[in-house]
Amino acid sequence: MDHKSPMLNDLFGISWLDFNMSNVLMMLVASTIVFILAVVASKNLQRRPTGFQNFMEWIVEFVKDIIGNTMDYETGRRFMGLGLTLLLYIFVSNMLGVITMVSFDHYLWWKSPTSDPGITLTLATMVVVLTHYYGVKMKGSKEYTKEFFKPLPFLFPLKIIEEFANTLTLGLRLYGNIYAGEILLTLLAGLVASGSIAGLVGGFIPMIAWQGFSIFIGAIQAFIFTMLTMVYMSHKVSEDH
Repeated sequence: MDHKSPMLNDLFGISWLDFNMSNVLMMLVASTIVFILAVVASKNLQRRPTGFQNFMEWIVEFVKDIIGNTMDYETGRRFMGLGLTLLLYIFVSNMLGVITMVSFDHYLWWKSPTSDPGITLTLATMVVVLTHYYGVKMKGSKEYTKEFFKPLPFLFPLKIIEEFANTLTLGLRLYGNIYAGEILLTLLAGLVASGSIAGLVGGFIPMIAWQGFSIFIGAIQAFIFTMLTMVYMSHKVSEDH
């Protein structure tokens, strides 16, 4: 657990520009994997899907159901791309640190990008900003502004606080679950690496079990993030909210 983040300033001495190089690498890896999945799934499409195309169409239907359960689908169909991208990107990101974590010279390079609060809070901020954008776009700025003063005008400060709370909870929930899972996997891997019989018995079997559980948690967190995104979007764009 003494691994450090590979900051740009530490590696290249650029004092005026500093950010986590591991985050950049892992976001690029996750984005590339999602892009490849999309290309493979959309290549040689068939009327009667089989194999991987069938699996991807099931995911599309799954996202469609999420949208349909949070808002009228005629309103929400424009958010299919957003929901599908979030679900795939977050799930892939969650899985990267479950498979393995790679460190070099005490710098942790390979991990789940969603185990960093900066990334998860950025995703959450992006989602909240998009909800406001589509709220104004679909309702108009005047009508949208009125929503903050309903049902009583003095509740306006609470609604502003709610927007910040939604951003924090959406981002920190994802970060906390993934980061905690990686911490435990690291501790168990340390027991296995000790080479002792007790370490092998007490670390290897629980590590395999926890990896399986982490896959489940990663999938659930991707679903929760996507579902809450659509819930927040519904509150902004639906006429009955």
